[in-house]
Amino acid sequence: MAEAQDLDLVEVAPNARPPVCRIMNYGKYRYEQSKKARKGKKSGSQLKEIRLGPMISDHDYEFKMKHAENFLKQRHKVRVSVEFRGRQNMYRDHGRALLKRVEEDLREVGTPETPLRDEGRNVVIILIPK
Repeated sequence: MAEAQDLDLVEVAPNARPPVCRIMNYGKYRYEQSKKARKGKKSGSQLKEIRLGPMISDHDYEFKMKHAENFLKQRHKVRVSVEFRGRQNMYRDHGRALLKRVEEDLREVGTPETPLRDEGRNVVIILIPK
């Protein structure tokens, strides 16, 4: 019957008495199974971004660090950047010091993947979960 319909005879439950077989397109079935497997795997780690200003207040800093800590605990990478606008570019050392402070405060949950680096108007560090 399977050959007449140009399909495959697939044994579904070999341990059953009598064994259960089904007539189906086996290639299509395997494709759908792999598609389901890929859909289930998508919840991997993502890259989350935290943006800071060079003259951030203490409360705002603590609030952002709490978010970064939660992201790292959820096994996501965190990209922390300090953005400089206009005359703030003269004080890039404040941004570097701020990112060193971030690195120290998040040492328990994350480690730096890359060292501090300049990217145009930003100074950036990427942290990965421990």
